[in-house]
Amino acid sequence: MHDPVRSVPRKIWRQSGVSEGLRAVPEETALAITYNGGTYAVMMGTPQDYRDFAYGFSLSEGVVTSIDEIESFEAVEFDDGVELRMWLAGEKAESISARRRQIAGPTGCGLCGIDSISEAVKPAAIVAPGGVFSFDQIMAAMETLSPLQKVNIQTRAVHAAAFWTPADGIVALREDVGRHNALDKLAGALAQAKVDAGQGMVLLTSRVSVEMVQKTAAIGAPLMVSVSAPTALAIRMAEAAGITLAAIARSDGFEVFTHQHRVRQHGATADASGQEHGHPHIDVA
Repeated sequence: MHDPVRSVPRKIWRQSGVSEGLRAVPEETALAITYNGGTYAVMMGTPQDYRDFAYGFSLSEGVVTSIDEIESFEAVEFDDGVELRMWLAGEKAESISARRRQIAGPTGCGLCGIDSISEAVKPAAIVAPGGVFSFDQIMAAMETLSPLQKVNIQTRAVHAAAFWTPADGIVALREDVGRHNALDKLAGALAQAKVDAGQGMVLLTSRVSVEMVQKTAAIGAPLMVSVSAPTALAIRMAEAAGITLAAIARSDGFEVFTHQHRVRQHGATADASGQEHGHPHIDVA
């Protein structure tokens, strides 16, 4: 059994002296994505939320367009890693055989196995108009993020991705040593619960690179907010995808880089029709 957190011995050096004790650290293990018996990708990640990660990765990579195309899933643990085995039906099985690649990626690698420039910067999906959000809503959403990061509270060493709506607050939150993995896990959790992502925002604790925008677009969220800064390419991709990109979120505010019409000082509507929508319960963490 692979535990997401380990307790390890350490020697502590401080100006006041030297001491010994234990520290909680996140586990990191190889996660092999397989389809119909063949390995597609090997990522390094946190050993938890296996199904969420497998389904979210499959969606964000474009292997499937719906999790209904995945006939079965099984997580098989070995001493040195975990195989996430999926079986696809019919035409999907044939297409994956043509596309299959075997890649060994570093922690949270978002572009492992990409073999052309055009594939790396492929256009993101275009999101629906979505709702309008107030300054206070965005600030409140980010404030609720930290207390729910169970693994990070113990280790201070993992990323989180969460989804927030005006009606339900934090609908789901997933953590991983890899920022891309955390977002894929979130995508898988939302897909299984059939959440309409067009009614809320994706919250991130990591840098916003172009892959993070592409994955958010695949989820269908109109707004993404991060505590860290975006890259220039991420900004261009968000603009093209119709995503409002807010970043550098701190205790006193944030900065909006694209599609600023979705953020208002006061008052907000849940969607273009003005209706709020509740969502199925998902284990937050």
